[in-house]
Amino acid sequence: MSVPRRRKIVLLVALVATLVLLCCGGSVTALLVGGLTDEGNKLNMAMGCGKGGPVDPDSKLPRVRPYGATQMRNAAVIINVGADLKMPPRAWVIAIATAMQESRLSNLGNLGARNDHDSLGLFQQRPSTGWGTPAQVMDPVYAATKFYQKLKTVPGWETMALTEAAQKVQISAYPDAYAKHEPLATQIVNQLADGAANAVGGSVAMVCASAGQIAASGWTLPVSAVVGSGFRSASRPNHQGVDLIIGRYTPIEAAASGIVSKVKCDEDHSGRQTCNSDGYPGKGGCGWMVEIQHAGNVMTRYCHMVQRPFVKEGQEVTAGEIIGRVGTSGNSSGPHLHFEVHLNNDRSSAGAIDPVAFMRSQGAPLGGAG
Repeated sequence: MSVPRRRKIVLLVALVATLVLLCCGGSVTALLVGGLTDEGNKLNMAMGCGKGGPVDPDSKLPRVRPYGATQMRNAAVIINVGADLKMPPRAWVIAIATAMQESRLSNLGNLGARNDHDSLGLFQQRPSTGWGTPAQVMDPVYAATKFYQKLKTVPGWETMALTEAAQKVQISAYPDAYAKHEPLATQIVNQLADGAANAVGGSVAMVCASAGQIAASGWTLPVSAVVGSGFRSASRPNHQGVDLIIGRYTPIEAAASGIVSKVKCDEDHSGRQTCNSDGYPGKGGCGWMVEIQHAGNVMTRYCHMVQRPFVKEGQEVTAGEIIGRVGTSGNSSGPHLHFEVHLNNDRSSAGAIDPVAFMRSQGAPLGGAG
């Protein structure tokens, strides 16, 4: 998969407070991302994990900008077809993101000169390539059924990056195009199906994702640990992430699929690279560190590893893949993972956001908080 494919994401962030405890500082953060309203983010935060049952497409559905009532009804149909076929909520997110790219969730007929060959319907399926008759692919229930049936035949689709899984089904001329829709597709699934994108992505049981499990949003915990020093606390206003307090050598997992953009031994204040020994407060630097770029231009950073990370720059990783082990190298007073989230692939402090709020909005709350 190409690097650009992994560099496309904008994700939603809601409000949440953090704790204060160890080395590397809580505040309340409210960010509006990708056109989502603050009210929509709060609603997403209040959802469960898909306990609301099937969506009634004929009821008054919540809106998610920029989509109107007809488009949201089509999204509800896609969710219900997935549920009827016993496809887990990760499949719903993939299907809705695909329809967002192909048709803007509109049941498109023949567009004349603007038509892409004989492509029709929500998923722009082509009768000439075996998807069905024109009348069939113009039926949202039929079209969604065919999409899910094809997705089910893709080995390992549950753990693939969304754009890769969608492309395996669609065989599009624009294989990198689907990723940018993942955040909004996640929001739509959560609002229409009572937080189903917070559930375990590969299960139909609608149980909230917990440590070691990947949510339907595509995100998981890097480690299951207590949240210590928080994001930009009063005592540490320049602390651009949170510290997850856990023992040395604990495996660190990629929080979502992406491509490794940085692997290095971060220099201390003296300009030395001394990451193979324990650090100490005031030493400076992140120690052994990894940065991963995810779909939609979200970047995560993992610091203070005990040894050289297991990944290399340019390597593709999947959510939950082990990238290194917890340590205390660099500016550190004890074993822990310093974890950061940045928007717009901005590595600087200007791009940093509160990881606690962000991860909770993805159904993977740090510290195990629901």
